[in-house]
Amino acid sequence: MRDALDPAVAAVRRAVRLALTDLEPGSHVLVACSGGADSMALADGATFEGANAGWLVGAVVVDHGLQEGSGAVSRAVADRLAALGCDPVTVVEVRVGREGGPEAAAREARYAALERAGRGDDATVLLGHTLDDQAETVLLGLARGSGTRSLSGMAPVTGRFRRPLLGVRRAETLRACAARGLTVWQDPHNDDRGFARVRVRKDALPGLEEALGPGVTEALARTAAAARLDADLLDEQADRVLEAASRPGGAPGAGALDVQALTDAPTALRRRVLRRAALAAGCPNRDLFVVHVDELDRLVGDWHGQGPLTLPGGVLATREQGTITFTRAAVGR
Repeated sequence: MRDALDPAVAAVRRAVRLALTDLEPGSHVLVACSGGADSMALADGATFEGANAGWLVGAVVVDHGLQEGSGAVSRAVADRLAALGCDPVTVVEVRVGREGGPEAAAREARYAALERAGRGDDATVLLGHTLDDQAETVLLGLARGSGTRSLSGMAPVTGRFRRPLLGVRRAETLRACAARGLTVWQDPHNDDRGFARVRVRKDALPGLEEALGPGVTEALARTAAAARLDADLLDEQADRVLEAASRPGGAPGAGALDVQALTDAPTALRRRVLRRAALAAGCPNRDLFVVHVDELDRLVGDWHGQGPLTLPGGVLATREQGTITFTRAAVGR
């Protein structure tokens, strides 16, 4: 008689199977793994399901070089992944810049490395974000005041990236690793309250649970799913407004926008178009907030001849002769 499968292990495997149900035998899959419980449970589930489905499952360990001994940690994680059956397992060293703060810079370097790793074999790259990560992302988006898209959290699929565990709690990945006897690495950065996400994880969410009762984390994740559906629909409609309003000129990718076409559009769509144009002109997504979109919208509906609007990233928005033009500010040499 076979031993009963641990429910947490079963939950992880099922999540991977459902997230990759469209992949054909022979498809390349890469698990992005830090060595923590979430990504180790994901790698374990992916190798199990991959053996049944005929996928070629490898793994990538990104060494950010931000801690002493990070290279040794990365090599140890790679050895564990190889023992699970991941093949190939690659350790990629990246240089983390400073722009946008340490969290954003590390994330940018990591995603760029994972994109490059997946491109060679046209691989699907799996990320170990859990339901808890999703709830944290929604709270961080709410604090930034960046609108519905920010509240929609992380998408299950973004290009070649997939997040199979968005419906799985972090506690379940810990139990799955324990049940499978997997060694996990505890990243000291996960306990450093100097990072906003750590403060949300250790202070904000527990405080909400205490004040409002259990279930807040799941409710935030449900909010993300609902907000994403709304945001997707509004973005589709905003595409049509953007096409109708676009005029030649301005920064590459942003151009200029016809004021009358923007005025005729519903407010929700107009503001999306303005935000998208600002991003295309070079505004960093992490720095473009609702207050900036408010000021852009004033160029459409409350314009009294005011001069260029300065936006994050050195982008200027100027209204002249019935158009709003986005340009990059000159940088001194």
